[in-house]
Amino acid sequence: MLRPLLSLTGGLIATLLAGALSAEPLSQEDLSVAEVLRDRALESSDAYSIVESLTVEVGPRPAGSEGDRRAVAWAQEKMKALGFDRVYTEQIEVPRWARGHAHARVVGPFPQPLVVTSLGYGIGTPEGGVTAEVVEFADVDALMKAPARKVRGKIAFINKRMERTRTGEGYGPVVSGRSKGMTAAAEKGAAALLIRSVGTDSDRFAHTGMMSIDGIEKPVPALALSAPDANLLEAMLSRGKPVEVNLDVHNQRLEDGPSFNVIGEITGREKPEEVVIIGAHLDSWDEGTGALDDGAGVAIVMETARLIGELPQRPRRTLRVILYGAEEIGLVGAKQYLAAHQSELDQIVAVSESDFGAGKIWRFDTRLPETKFDIADQMMRLLAPLGIERGHNKSSGGPDSSVFVARGVPAFGLYQDGTDYFDYHHTPNDTLDKVDPEILKQNVAAWIVMSFLAVEMEGDLGRVPVAQ
Repeated sequence: MLRPLLSLTGGLIATLLAGALSAEPLSQEDLSVAEVLRDRALESSDAYSIVESLTVEVGPRPAGSEGDRRAVAWAQEKMKALGFDRVYTEQIEVPRWARGHAHARVVGPFPQPLVVTSLGYGIGTPEGGVTAEVVEFADVDALMKAPARKVRGKIAFINKRMERTRTGEGYGPVVSGRSKGMTAAAEKGAAALLIRSVGTDSDRFAHTGMMSIDGIEKPVPALALSAPDANLLEAMLSRGKPVEVNLDVHNQRLEDGPSFNVIGEITGREKPEEVVIIGAHLDSWDEGTGALDDGAGVAIVMETARLIGELPQRPRRTLRVILYGAEEIGLVGAKQYLAAHQSELDQIVAVSESDFGAGKIWRFDTRLPETKFDIADQMMRLLAPLGIERGHNKSSGGPDSSVFVARGVPAFGLYQDGTDYFDYHHTPNDTLDKVDPEILKQNVAAWIVMSFLAVEMEGDLGRVPVAQ
């Protein structure tokens, strides 16, 4: 009887070992709770009321402005009302700027007005404005390669269209004209810069946005044209006659001043020192009310934390919501947060950010070590019923999250349908009516699955190797 017993014991051990090797990192209990949270979010989450409150009670909130100060106070009050365990701010220093008027008109040969907006932190024109001939370039590279004699004393016009895509991939190839164009124009002695708006709409709204301003000895006025007006100027130039434009612009660069990252936490019950960061940015441009960029993101992450905070017990580790300040002018809040928390970097388990509007989430990306893919696979079981597909493992986690990812912190990315996002981006048309309350519920449902499982899982996600 000894041999059969040994055989049985060996078989049992083999079975147990096989089970251990195939054990999944997220427990069935945690998955069941996440499923309940997901379904509750679809039925009863109220992220819409948060973005409605922000856009109505605060409105535009450029970094360091009075609107920004109101937003910081609003965020603290709202987080406390939503039941966060801890709410606090961390001061950051930001450059400040005030937009004045911006007028443009074709002087000849076909006189008529043009719709423009100043690019962020741009200078104004002398009294009476600037009148000069327009010279057209296909993109910023063409401007950078042009001989100075072709540009000197003229208005450089970068006329590059943005491609409409679901992923927003058309943004990168075009936005360099906004960020680098003024520097290139100034270095070649241009009188001013005009760019075709970085957007995909055909509305007569111009898109603002930040450009590089540092280290330029003699900056020049820089403005974006609405798409129809860029088309108009293009058609005029195609007739082969010199086209002169007058620009009358007034802006004011102010002294640097304070803004704040606003932070709220649901404190972990077992590992409070370990944190999962979910974020959005609190600032916006001044043209619209910042409903899509990034009021919707603010609402999504705050509502996610609220629902997790309503569970009978706190999650295993801390869920930290960061509403970053001054994202629009160069990820200022995120960079200064990272600098102030270098010693705590190893305690950040994962990061993610909602900053791509209010469209339906359709893809789940990650940035994880290969040994942790099974965690994402388990998350996908609960995300798939929401119409979400598995993406790649190259996620930045979002603009602000990218500063952590660059240091090896794992990231998750829930990506919205951005087909029409750049119709409204940085325009007066970024307003609350573009936000669909039902789609916002789907966003929260996806975020709550990812966030709850990340804060509740027993192990961590390790670190992702950073390319040198």
